[in-house]
Amino acid sequence: MINLENSVFLKLKEDHSYEEKVEVLLLNGERVLGSYNSGKVGIVFTSLRFMVLNVQGMRGKKVDFTSLPYKEIDYYSIEVSGSFEKDVTLDLAVSGLGKIKFEFKGSSNIVEIVRYISEIIMVT
Repeated sequence: MINLENSVFLKLKEDHSYEEKVEVLLLNGERVLGSYNSGKVGIVFTSLRFMVLNVQGMRGKKVDFTSLPYKEIDYYSIEVSGSFEKDVTLDLAVSGLGKIKFEFKGSSNIVEIVRYISEIIMVT
């Protein structure tokens, strides 16, 4: 399991290759909202959770999947530079883990991702 404690900071760029890696783990009706990478770490945001994929080893054949449901998020914060289209920072406070900071570089689907997070944390 990837260690997400103590305010993890990840700079993310859009990367659709991680979508294929998580397809088999998706629940009925769950869909991918965005897929990003930060070096050997991939992040996939779905309609129910986000998954962290940590590629391990020299050849990258071993992958650790950590799934965090949005219902575990206490609150979030978004910082934008000008518009929601580029360079957005998303801070999440996750129960039992602390804060996680995602910095999206370039294009992202942040508006849709935040809508799903809001719907889950505000309704439940």
